[in-house]
Amino acid sequence: MLHRISHKKLSRDTNARRALLKNLATSLVLHERITTTTAKAKTIRPVIEKLVTKAKVDSHITRRYLTTKLDKDSAVKKMLELIGPTFKERPGGYTRIVKLAPRAGDNADLSLIEFVENISLVAAKKKLTQKPQVTMKKETAKKNDKKEAIKAKATSTKDKDTKPVKTK
Repeated sequence: MLHRISHKKLSRDTNARRALLKNLATSLVLHERITTTTAKAKTIRPVIEKLVTKAKVDSHITRRYLTTKLDKDSAVKKMLELIGPTFKERPGGYTRIVKLAPRAGDNADLSLIEFVENISLVAAKKKLTQKPQVTMKKETAKKNDKKEAIKAKATSTKDKDTKPVKTK
């Protein structure tokens, strides 16, 4: 019986298992979906759920915690800027596991683990909504700068009383 056993060993010692979970979590955050064995997918799911719950609040403490649990700084940044705000209103259930066909080589059960919402799509929509406002401001600023430059040039030539110099 497996009383009070909170995790699967995955046929690895402690350090190898921690490294595996850290790599799987980082890959899932960066790629938003990964294909792995069903046992690994079921093991990584609670880890990712806890990280997303932490990432809902962007603070210094959260950033340091995520840095210890994920390998890359880009993954931490993505968690805090995209994934956390995307699931802000959702109370849980951020990932789904989809069973796939067995692997050809060793007939291992494969699964796809992914986020419930498409993070890339949410980020693209966010970027599109912000971009037109910025470009319009830049374009109007450029037009105003050109108008001011033309006015300055016109007034500077009117102010100067220069006589044409005769050349031989």
